[in-house]
Amino acid sequence: MAAKHDADYKASDLYRIRHSAAHVMAEAVLEKFPEAKIAIGPPIADGFYYDFDLPRSLTPEDLEEIEGRMKEIIKGKFPFTREEISAEDAKKLFADQPYKLELIEGLEKGGLDEYGNPTDEKPIISTYKLDHFVDLCRGPHVANTGAINPNAIKLMNVSGAYWRGDEKRPMLQRIYGTAWEKPTELKDYLWKLEEAKKRDHRKLGKELDLYSINDEVGQGLILWHPKGAKIRKIIENFWSEEHEKSGYDFVYTPHIGKSQLWETSGHLGFYNENMYSPIDIEGTKYYIKPMNCPFHLYIYKSNTRSYRDLPIRYAEEGTVYRYERSGVLHGLTRVRGFTQDDAHHFCRPDQMPAEIDFVVEFSLSILRAFGFKDFQAYLSTKPEKSVGDPQLWHDAEEALEASLKRHNLPYEVDPGGGAFYGPKIDFKVNDAIGREWQLSTIQFDFNEPERFNISYIGEDGQSYRPYMIHRALLGSLERFFGVLIEHYGGAFPIWLAPIQAEIIPIADRHVDYANTIGAKLREQGMRVHVDSRSDRMNAKIRDAQNQKVPYMLVLGDQEMENNAVALRKRSGENLGAISLEALLTLWKGEVAEKV
Repeated sequence: MAAKHDADYKASDLYRIRHSAAHVMAEAVLEKFPEAKIAIGPPIADGFYYDFDLPRSLTPEDLEEIEGRMKEIIKGKFPFTREEISAEDAKKLFADQPYKLELIEGLEKGGLDEYGNPTDEKPIISTYKLDHFVDLCRGPHVANTGAINPNAIKLMNVSGAYWRGDEKRPMLQRIYGTAWEKPTELKDYLWKLEEAKKRDHRKLGKELDLYSINDEVGQGLILWHPKGAKIRKIIENFWSEEHEKSGYDFVYTPHIGKSQLWETSGHLGFYNENMYSPIDIEGTKYYIKPMNCPFHLYIYKSNTRSYRDLPIRYAEEGTVYRYERSGVLHGLTRVRGFTQDDAHHFCRPDQMPAEIDFVVEFSLSILRAFGFKDFQAYLSTKPEKSVGDPQLWHDAEEALEASLKRHNLPYEVDPGGGAFYGPKIDFKVNDAIGREWQLSTIQFDFNEPERFNISYIGEDGQSYRPYMIHRALLGSLERFFGVLIEHYGGAFPIWLAPIQAEIIPIADRHVDYANTIGAKLREQGMRVHVDSRSDRMNAKIRDAQNQKVPYMLVLGDQEMENNAVALRKRSGENLGAISLEALLTLWKGEVAEKV
């Protein structure tokens, strides 16, 4: 979440409602478990949570009871009363609450907020009283519980959470809840959660036989099954064709590089914790690559470059490996080995605005082709600690922002949110159910051109430093595939579908005709599969629909006689008998339009 977006949320009425609901929940829990020890209860993106040290594990029935009591408290319209107190008085007030005492000590020393998070703000110890519940809290809250709609709250689930996120500290029970201003908003949110479960790429990946992750192979490492690999190949082919049309040169680079390479790039200094241990090859250390960019810089350096050669655009689908803790791995969207669709642009200063426009237009055109229409851009600017000439930063930030304005893209500025080596634009897309995913990044780099001492010869014969722009369009093929699965709920548009048509012979005597039709359609480029099982026709149709195949071609005696097929779509639409020519015309049109 961008800094401005985050600040706007914290200032909103919804934030106050959720923060207040967390306190209401804590009061209800303490009424049920008077001996409970309370930890922290902040509002979060879609609701709130509170951590408790309880005498037993909570059950679904407990959550129902706690939620019911919350609604009773809300109807009491109890005020939230703030009071600033000394550390000494706070320790007396929370003498029987060890987690609060630890937080008070952090506030007393300074540098931490009431949740134990680092803060630059002056520490203030304050409490909020609600009915007979008092909590260590800075706020903000609603005026009284009547501002919370009892029909727009719901307790969602319970999970384990280590105190302070430290696995050596006590395990607490974290109750998650959600709260909204209106019951209709809660209803929409719950619908979205249910829809997200149906679309979960881990669930659909197994059901549709797209990919798997095997413990014996290693967590975070993806095995692409034939159907998933087919979709990946289609994506790669389209990606390659569009890049070639747009003046990119393809490059390929090794999976490992000498330690000296990563020292020069700065990865061993700044990124070492995300890299795997070195491999010893004949007494020299090599590292598996976490990024492709150092190799691209050496390709650039392999020849003397003239101002006439620029811009140069290198593109690679390069597989990289990064260390991720097992606890954060998540299906296709957080892995240890992934293929990044990298590109690096090298251009002259006078070419830079046009090059940014080109990258923005190209990125959006590719994302639109995959069915994404709703974009949000985030512009991250110079942080306090940075490298590079301040004028370069200014020019780059100005060019990035001007391009966003020229393309009429909604955007937010994240002041100081850029990397130390350059400003960037992140493109996020909303999927079919409104969830936001970050995909494309356009990133300036004022660091590596200096480290690798790259240059070009200007019109005056002098040596100049080119601008370097990193661009990841899809991000990684693995993560992008996961997003696509969830966006389409596994029902890929026909141009991406691994099987575009399931051919269903009604009886065994129709199988030979089905194979003949299959061969003819394959010759035209259609991806088809013949279901030659002896199962009933309706079972075959149901299986094809469950596999989300776009077309079902049913073949019986009548179709054999007329050299035709009976076409059904996965939507349930039945188009009846049509000729192969009509089928191919329909198919080619839908593929071309990326329906």
